[in-house]
Amino acid sequence: MTTTQDIERRIGDWMRAHLPAALMEFIVFWIKQAWASIYSIILLFGIYFSSQIWQADWAVARYDALVIWAVGWQIIMLVFKLETFQEAKVILLFHLIATVMEVFKVNAGSWHYPEEGYLKLLNVPLFSGFMYASVGSYLARVIRLFDMRFTQYPPFWMTLLLASAIYINFFTHHFLPDLRWILFVATLLVFFRTRILFRIGQKFYGWPLPAAALLSSLFMWLAENVGTISATWLYRGQTPDQWVSLAKLGSWYLLLYVSFVSVTLVTRDVMQRRAAEPV
Repeated sequence: MTTTQDIERRIGDWMRAHLPAALMEFIVFWIKQAWASIYSIILLFGIYFSSQIWQADWAVARYDALVIWAVGWQIIMLVFKLETFQEAKVILLFHLIATVMEVFKVNAGSWHYPEEGYLKLLNVPLFSGFMYASVGSYLARVIRLFDMRFTQYPPFWMTLLLASAIYINFFTHHFLPDLRWILFVATLLVFFRTRILFRIGQKFYGWPLPAAALLSSLFMWLAENVGTISATWLYRGQTPDQWVSLAKLGSWYLLLYVSFVSVTLVTRDVMQRRAAEPV
């Protein structure tokens, strides 16, 4: 039976034989990024496409259909081994973490979901947790696909404390001073020495972890605009023709650290084993 690893190997062999090395590595990098993001891409496609075709008088509400879409694709990816059970654990963990935050934020008035649906929890459609979980899915998959290692990684307790402080601040800044600027500095202090080593072909490349988090947050901000342009959710005072404020980049940057530490709770043994392997 042909596996996704076999397909990746064949594509890589063909490109190495027909393309310059630098171009081949550039293309492979983005193919792997897209493959790591496959669940996010599927969800975004469902969100935008459904917004263009859905009718108010259809038997199933769009939000409920999106729950079925998200769960259905999760099952397909597991059945066809496009995703490992370890990665599914990451999705479940972050789904729970994110749903709690969504319920609080929506009922605090930060944003809202304007459509009706039965599959809701305290005004939050259940598909929303899968959107956040897709971030955890991406992180778990990208670590595997790029054979990532992390040098000068800080003590685990320190990363857990930082992620907890960031998560708590998403709640407490509604009635206490917002500590996000302190938390921005804290991410740099904790991770400033940490470099991500990722493999393309037989070569490893390095990238500072905070820089990778900043770049990833930009892509998440762009993806979020798909949701607001389709009016699937909207921030307070926002209309579908308005882009999400660039200030939300900071929120995504911080949330990425919560996502990353959540992933390490499940993949910590793999990360430690790889860290001991020669590069």
